Amino acid sequence: MRHLNYSHLHYFWAVAREGSIAKASESLHLTPQTVSGQLKLLDAAVGQPLFNRVGRRLVLSDMGQIVFEYADEIFSVGAELANVVRGNQMTGPTTLDVGIVSSMPKLVAERIVAPALLAEQPIRVRCHEASLEQLLSELAIHKLDIVLSDQPMPDGLGLKAYNHRLGESGLSFFARKDKARRYRAKFPQSLNDAAMLLPSQNSVLRRRLDDWFESNELFPRIAGEFDDSALLKAFGEAGAGIFAGPSAIEAEICRMYRMAVIGHTEEITERYYAISPERRLTHPSIVLITDTARSDLFAA
Repeated sequence: MRHLNYSHLHYFWAVAREGSIAKASESLHLTPQTVSGQLKLLDAAVGQPLFNRVGRRLVLSDMGQIVFEYADEIFSVGAELANVVRGNQMTGPTTLDVGIVSSMPKLVAERIVAPALLAEQPIRVRCHEASLEQLLSELAIHKLDIVLSDQPMPDGLGLKAYNHRLGESGLSFFARKDKARRYRAKFPQSLNDAAMLLPSQNSVLRRRLDDWFESNELFPRIAGEFDDSALLKAFGEAGAGIFAGPSAIEAEICRMYRMAVIGHTEEITERYYAISPERRLTHPSIVLITDTARSDLFAA
């Protein structure tokens, strides 16, 4: 493909965002036949289909997903430029690309990142969730400004990046309010044969929980294992079992998921890190979120 036709790309972007040719045609004020024809021309220019048809739905192909990510960036920047030209803003907002390790509790990540959105200087935060290995590879090629992780960057990777410790938190255990009393009285022995919702076995927290259960001779019944911490809490809210979470956000967990704390332990601590290409942090938004995390979220 020698030259990119941005009109074709714009039609593709609209279809991918709207989810169908019919809806995209309405937003573009064009006929579905016109939009469909432009998509075929773009497919031909790229050399492979950008959508796969699944039943009545159009689903992005692997190449389509790549093209969409670039198109989204192109047209988002274009919208910012239009605002600048019209005088709605003198400069475009600064962008902060944050990588968040999949195993990190979403509420912790939100509490860390939130101060950047509340700062006086306008900023656009883009959060990307993946494994630590994948996020570090994106950090290495400057696709990310910082990575938030529940484990430090391993030694020996040959990557010019630095661990900045944000803080640590003990662990609280949560049960639905109507079941909390029975488990609170004799905690942690009350966990024996109790239905437990646990992180997946490849997570750092799971290994620490398993060690803690063994050292305290506790034998809970594993009712479910989850990669996603928010999904785990949703099952807890539904009454499927007890789960553990950082004590630093126990008030938020109780409020959002209507849970009650049945016990705590400081024998298990979760540590959180910001991983950056800089030894000394200089990006104003990164300095703000790391300083706020240390002084507020993880204050001793």
